[in-house]
Amino acid sequence: MYTNLLTHIKNAQGVKKETVKTPYSVMDERILDALVKSKFIAGFEKKGRNPKRYLEINLLYKNDSPAITGIKFVSLPSRHIYKKYSQLKPIKQGYGVSIISTPKGIMSDAQAKKEKVGGEVLFNIW
Repeated sequence: MYTNLLTHIKNAQGVKKETVKTPYSVMDERILDALVKSKFIAGFEKKGRNPKRYLEINLLYKNDSPAITGIKFVSLPSRHIYKKYSQLKPIKQGYGVSIISTPKGIMSDAQAKKEKVGGEVLFNIW
C-alpha cells in the first residue's frame, strides 16, 4: 500500500539517505511519477525481475533539508474521501500537493483541476 511507500521515503530523508528501495507495485510507480512531476523526489527506477522486483528512489533535498516535510493520509482502507475538481483547495497555501486517484490515472490536484476531473484524494504532501 502507498502508506508504506511514503513512510519509507520520509524516514529515509530523516536520516539523510540518498536512495531508498521499496517493493514494486503499479500503484506505487504511478504515485512516484506524480511526486517526480511535483518535485518531491529526484527520480526512481524499476529494478529486479518479476518475483523480486523493487523500486529504487532517488531522494531530493533543498538547502540540505528534505523536500518532504509532512504527509497527511486522507483516504484510508476504512474511509474513502472523494472530491470533485471544483472542491480541490490549495494545500499549505500552495506549498503542498494533493495526490488524487482519478479515472485518468493518479495525478496531482493541479493537474486534476486542469483536466477537470475529480476522484479519491489519497494523501496531502508538503
